[in-house]
Amino acid sequence: MRSLAKVLATAGGLGLSPMAPGTVGSALGVLLAWGTRSWPLSWSGALWLAACTASIPISTRAERAFGRLDPSEVVIDEVVAMWGIGVWCPLSLSGWPMTAAAFLLFRAFDIIKPPPLRHLARLPGGWGIVFDDLGAAVYTGAIIWLAATRHP
Repeated sequence: MRSLAKVLATAGGLGLSPMAPGTVGSALGVLLAWGTRSWPLSWSGALWLAACTASIPISTRAERAFGRLDPSEVVIDEVVAMWGIGVWCPLSLSGWPMTAAAFLLFRAFDIIKPPPLRHLARLPGGWGIVFDDLGAAVYTGAIIWLAATRHP
């Protein structure tokens, strides 16, 4: 890894995992969510928003550095999306079963890319890399919230 963009986009090299790099990046997002869950929302939300915003140009630069569209090594999108689920849908951190459900739902949405996520993935550069994962996070958060509020 030669560039800072590659280091950041691969979450310090986690994206270079030979097996399921997106899943590994998502796991880091869970750890960040758990690590910041006791923080005031203004702090965790601001830090998440900064990381999310930075992930767009980082992903764009990494895409150029890797020389292909949406390289699987770029996992910063999974990191910020999964972290965002924990920040904005704290019910997803209400215990290991709910966290596991959120993790599995997010991975499924990220892989399957139901509408309109597939269209978001076609946005140019880092926009597409990041926004389809943020969409998967929104879907996941909505299902977790609905499940938790329907079945307390």
